[in-house]
Amino acid sequence: MTLWTGAEAAEATGGRATADWAATGVSIDTRTLQPGDLFVALKAARDGHDFVAQALANGAAAALVSRVPEGVAEDAPLLIVDDVQAGLEALGRASRARTQAKVVGVTGSVGKTSTKEMLRTVLGAHGTVHAAEASYNNHWGVPLTLARMPRDTEFAVIEIGMNHPGEIAPLSRMARPHVALVTIVAPAHLEAFDSIEGIAREKASIFDGLEPGGVAIWNGDLPTSGILQARAEEMAETSVSFGESDGCDMRVTSVRAQDACSVAQAAFSGGEVLYKIDAPGRHFAINGAAVLAVGEVLGLDRALSLAAMGRWHPGAGRGAHVTIQLDVADPSATLALFDDAYNANPASVAAALAVLAAAPVQNDVGRVSKGRRIAVLGDMKELGPTGPDLHAALAELEATKALDKVYCVGPLMRNLHDALPQERRGLWFETSDDMAARLPRQLDAGDVVMVKGSLSMRLARVVDAIRNMGQGSARDEAEG
Repeated sequence: MTLWTGAEAAEATGGRATADWAATGVSIDTRTLQPGDLFVALKAARDGHDFVAQALANGAAAALVSRVPEGVAEDAPLLIVDDVQAGLEALGRASRARTQAKVVGVTGSVGKTSTKEMLRTVLGAHGTVHAAEASYNNHWGVPLTLARMPRDTEFAVIEIGMNHPGEIAPLSRMARPHVALVTIVAPAHLEAFDSIEGIAREKASIFDGLEPGGVAIWNGDLPTSGILQARAEEMAETSVSFGESDGCDMRVTSVRAQDACSVAQAAFSGGEVLYKIDAPGRHFAINGAAVLAVGEVLGLDRALSLAAMGRWHPGAGRGAHVTIQLDVADPSATLALFDDAYNANPASVAAALAVLAAAPVQNDVGRVSKGRRIAVLGDMKELGPTGPDLHAALAELEATKALDKVYCVGPLMRNLHDALPQERRGLWFETSDDMAARLPRQLDAGDVVMVKGSLSMRLARVVDAIRNMGQGSARDEAEG
């Protein structure tokens, strides 16, 4: 199905199409480009113009450029604009303008990607859904997600992130959500903000882009909830809070974490709703309440939403639960892995540790008679001068005290390693490669292992080392 013609893209961007062409997708990376894509020559680590010839050779329908690149014919299918980033933004705005989709914007210090995926699953029970496959939530990710949106989309979920003040509001105005959701405000990107209140104000600015009659959904359990509420009431037609606190409009009244799922109950509009999520974790259940609130304000069928919610589980790097078969001849010889290696800040680490602390272990199935709860934690980045103290403070969490061992990766996590009592202190290494080489020998059947750290710490290498200890479960194959 054609997504953009040369004439449409030229009109949207004010650029010049050098030929008639029709694109079925939009790409910014020749490594993942599909035949028929419009290749956007963004400037990032390298200038995308250097890859236009390769993109066209690989089957790109055309390229969005600010000049004819060297080695590319003058009559090649191009869309020439003054500025490629501005051209991509114009495509995103034009795509948003032509759709009839109900648009949901999502931000938060923790949980925005998993909540986006939960929304994809729930909204998908009611119609066609468009959302980014990855965490495309920045100045190029949001317009790229919008530019890729098919014309017949019925629901769109746009994740919006930030690293510095003033980034969210312009992206929200570009996405023009009918519903905007803030999952949580927590210490993250503190390098760029004076306080947690500054982060809350930035997150609340997602409400600035709401369409007329729009709905703001926000977390009512936070010290900064008042900041979210004030902005919601200023910018939205309807303000809806969620959480466990008294007074929340969608109030979670109970959460029961089981071996591989969470069962929760919430009160909304005078009624009770019981729901299940196919993942253990109170934080998933709380964000699930926010997702259900989205369905309610959009007037969707509650039974369909609840059924879809029960099918959702986190993907790789986002809390996925993987069973590792250590001995093919012995079905009981398994190790449980929580793969949460994609990102980390104090709030998300605390939530993950709480899940680990409550996870069941197996006894009498390995070399060590007692199954153990083991955390492997990498540095939490962008915390500014408070970083060392915030890492050390993890040792005082009740969830940490319930663990058997904590292994640490990175210079900042050395602060946690030193703060741990000797009996819980596992190995410390500077790099994930070193940990990946040593950790498997420390693990045994019956253990439950959680791996979490900021993406730049590359703890996915530790996850891979654990996966390579045996054969993954059926769910592991499905998620891979």
